[in-house]
Amino acid sequence: MPHYICQTCGTQFSESETSPDHCTICEEERQYVGIHGTTWTTLEKLAKTHRNSYRKKEHSLMAIGTEPKFGIGQRALLIIRPEGNILWDCISLIDEATIDIIESMGGLSAIAISHPHYYTTMVEWSKAFGDIPVYLHEDDRQWVMRSDENIHFWSGETKELGDDITLIHCGGHFDGGTVLHWADGADRKGALLTGDIIQVVLDRKHVTFMYSYPNQIPLPEHKIQRIVDAVEPFKYDRIYGAWWDRNILTNATEAVHKSAERYIKAIKAGL
Repeated sequence: MPHYICQTCGTQFSESETSPDHCTICEEERQYVGIHGTTWTTLEKLAKTHRNSYRKKEHSLMAIGTEPKFGIGQRALLIIRPEGNILWDCISLIDEATIDIIESMGGLSAIAISHPHYYTTMVEWSKAFGDIPVYLHEDDRQWVMRSDENIHFWSGETKELGDDITLIHCGGHFDGGTVLHWADGADRKGALLTGDIIQVVLDRKHVTFMYSYPNQIPLPEHKIQRIVDAVEPFKYDRIYGAWWDRNILTNATEAVHKSAERYIKAIKAGL
């Protein structure tokens, strides 16, 4: 039986003879149901109409995104390291070409994902690279639409995936919202890979924090402060967001502080 994929959010569901009646992810207020209702596809059909593209972001960091846009439109990031490559966040399309290209760069040893909107076909990715672990924060366990033994739920505030990689529990956008600290990134000045948890905005000088981005629901002050406090112990000069070219390439720590102050001022007393 097929594993159907929601075309609006890109989430893959457990196998079923017919498409699901609804998409749990899209019907929740942080996402949305498309104007034409919930529509479904499969990985096999998606591979016939879309392809993945690749962009080198810096030494040992590759971005992978799907063209034309599918689902939410995020791109994943591949950290290339001698100890084993790590995929940060996930996209729905995985095909033979994608597998071959990543294998040529050393394959994958683990996957870590920031929040449920990017879970997509994480189980397919895990199986394609030898049943590698997928790390999700346990606070978002309820949003997994396709369970698998390769999914590892971690708890607490941080989890190390090696000397240079740390997952940081920030909350905010989702209770289990996570960012990844890459100590060797940005020429060893440190980089944060943030998904939607700390979202780089269009000016590429600031970030923002939201409960719902498409429905424009803000976060309260205490949750913004929690995010800032969670990343404060980590050295970073660069932030890679969830979208093509949404990156802050230098002075990222200052940008987070200034952005948080600006955000809190706006929701408390107005600009």
